[in-house]
Amino acid sequence: MSFAAKLLKWYHENGRDLPWRTTQDPYIIWLSEIILQQTRVEQGLPYFHRFVEEFPIVTKFAEADEEKVLRLWQGLGYYSRARNMHKAAQMVQNTLGGIFPTVFSEVIRLPGVGEYTAAAIASFSANEPRAVVDGNVYRVLSRYFGVAEPINSTKGKKLFAALADDLLDKQHAGLYNQAIMDFGALQCKPKNPLCGNCVFQLECVAFREDRVEYLPVKTKGKASRSRFFHYFVVSLADKLLMAKRGEGDVWANLYEFPMLETATDMSLLELVDTEEFSTYFKAGVVLEPIGVPIKHILSHQHIYARFYRVTQAEYLKIKKSEWDYFFWEKIDTLAKHKLIFSFLERNKQLIGPKL
Repeated sequence: MSFAAKLLKWYHENGRDLPWRTTQDPYIIWLSEIILQQTRVEQGLPYFHRFVEEFPIVTKFAEADEEKVLRLWQGLGYYSRARNMHKAAQMVQNTLGGIFPTVFSEVIRLPGVGEYTAAAIASFSANEPRAVVDGNVYRVLSRYFGVAEPINSTKGKKLFAALADDLLDKQHAGLYNQAIMDFGALQCKPKNPLCGNCVFQLECVAFREDRVEYLPVKTKGKASRSRFFHYFVVSLADKLLMAKRGEGDVWANLYEFPMLETATDMSLLELVDTEEFSTYFKAGVVLEPIGVPIKHILSHQHIYARFYRVTQAEYLKIKKSEWDYFFWEKIDTLAKHKLIFSFLERNKQLIGPKL
């Protein structure tokens, strides 16, 4: 029995029942694929349902304002994905007559769509014979063939793409692609793979040579940059001061508390002694630390955040143009990044309006 035949047999018996697998609508498939990028299925599933309910067709998505899209995305991270989704939906409406493409060469032109996503959409919606290569597929192929070439090297990417294409069941491309991704997620897992009852146990080079835990190989990326954010929670009656981040940095156009960034970590005593702090706050302002410092990890960035409650709003000397007070009932409608969203969830009783 061929690799593809064994894989499809395994899939029919063990494949996951996921909502986007009951349709060939490329728009719905696209939603699922973008949402699940760098996201576990169980985490992404509520977001998928949320977006389908709010935007059942691509034209509804295209007509939405960006802030609404970001608000629905809140908590999922990698907000550039949401922005690219919005741009892609608008591109489909404005240049493709509102018809979501199914052909790989057209799908890949959409913002935020790479080769993997385009192959997934084309094969799942139209059975175009395009092999998908994601983290699950890299792992399965690396172990099955015993390939130690780094999966993130140029040579490795070409090698694994060729292997994936050779193995692809071109008559059942969409089904095969679903199968190999599920096999990597459920059977050939990153840690503690189920080798004992694997259908490929006899052919798997990594299992035969006891190298399963060492494959696949991935070269280390560039070192992460550390950044130190000091957030100020300023209330005025039943309003809260919020700041909208600008373009060109993490969390662009999302809301957070007013913040000062320092080159190194600083205690409160060190912070109030800086020139920038005195630009915004009068002498004698009282700040109360809220909780402990939080480490928030992004791609190539480690954010170290401290939060302070400003007990006297009148000690705020000047206000940046992007800072503004919002009524508390409006706060929940603002698109916020995960660090702020989680902080508010934990501390609303402490900093919220006194009713």
